[in-house]
Amino acid sequence: MSQCHVCSGDRFREEVTSEIFRIGDRLLLVEDIPVMVCDRCGEEVFDRDTMERVRVLLHGNARPIRTVEVGVFSF
Repeated sequence: MSQCHVCSGDRFREEVTSEIFRIGDRLLLVEDIPVMVCDRCGEEVFDRDTMERVRVLLHGNARPIRTVEVGVFSF
């Protein structure tokens, strides 16, 4: 990563994050995703290989490690 596409910062740190994805009518949580975070603005950037692994995980035959209940509100 050379430069942040949001703020043009050039310093990043490695972290892990969690993201919720909507696939049809299902919400799926993926935890512990490696991400690069801009030190200047906090923008999270996923590399191509990581996103491909997430795609395969969500659309493949993987089984979730646990199930959680999600509250739904209408605004």
